[in-house]
Amino acid sequence: MIAATRSYLSEIWEAWDGFWFSPTSPSTLSAIRVLAGAMLLYTHLVWSMDLGAFFSAEGWLPAQMMDAAELANNDPDREGPEPTAARLTWTHFSLIKTPTLMWTVHIVALMVFFLLTIGLFSRTMALFALLFAVSYANRITPGAYFGLDKINCMLALYLIVGPCGARYSVDRLWRLRRGGPTEVPPSVTANLAIRLIQVHMCIIYLFSGIGKLHGYQWMSGEASWLSFAMLEYQSLDMTWLAKWPRLLNFMTPATVFWELSYCALVWPRLTRPWVLLMAVFVHGGIILFLGMPTFGLVMLIGNLAFVSPKTIRKFFDPVARRISLAIVGKASRAGGGD
Repeated sequence: MIAATRSYLSEIWEAWDGFWFSPTSPSTLSAIRVLAGAMLLYTHLVWSMDLGAFFSAEGWLPAQMMDAAELANNDPDREGPEPTAARLTWTHFSLIKTPTLMWTVHIVALMVFFLLTIGLFSRTMALFALLFAVSYANRITPGAYFGLDKINCMLALYLIVGPCGARYSVDRLWRLRRGGPTEVPPSVTANLAIRLIQVHMCIIYLFSGIGKLHGYQWMSGEASWLSFAMLEYQSLDMTWLAKWPRLLNFMTPATVFWELSYCALVWPRLTRPWVLLMAVFVHGGIILFLGMPTFGLVMLIGNLAFVSPKTIRKFFDPVARRISLAIVGKASRAGGGD
């Protein structure tokens, strides 16, 4: 029995070690960096339309009101509109007093997101991107903090863990230009970063499904119809689905089942393609019909963590090769053919 127990524990440890620390190609992580960086850049660029209104102390979400709201959320029994203490959440906006400085820091943040997207000093930019993304989110919490901001911050965090600039990046072009190896070696930290994203996505879907179990509309089958019928979220008019009540009633429990079973069915090779296909349908519907294209896209970016490096290279490598040849070729001609 002792020998059998030791063998069993040894197998568990080997499986655990292999799951987290087996070297893998950084292709998937690098592709996520490109897309997540672009999403960070876009979602923070739109704040530029009225930066002062969103983030200044006297804007639509005054800092004092945010302090009071957060303290009220943390202590519902507290009375009085005035905050009794400063918020514990950090944001660089609490240090900014002038519009000029606000715009300067904002432009720096946009540059960080852009450099992360193209992959220049990738892991360093991922760290700065995380700090900026968290800082912006903390400033607008709880007034305008949504799932999009949470996934943005989550992806930026895990990009720091692995070599996110190993492929599809300016860093990669520099290494090639300086005579670096043409093949990108497998990396333990790349696997660790991808595993962290995968586990985090499973947790998100699991608790989202559990939350829906407490909602009357989800249990009654009305939630899908209410989503399509709500004018606030309509991108396309889908109210014609009222003629198909059975379809609507099927879509609602199917969504709940998918979210609850995601953390179990996304791992086996047999069921993973179907789970990811369902993710495309669910988040594609959010993109097309429910007026939240950025949230739908960022969730699909998170789901890319379950796509194999081989499949990622099939789609990303041809584009990356053309860009690499164009840039390296121009540099060679400019340098006299070196």
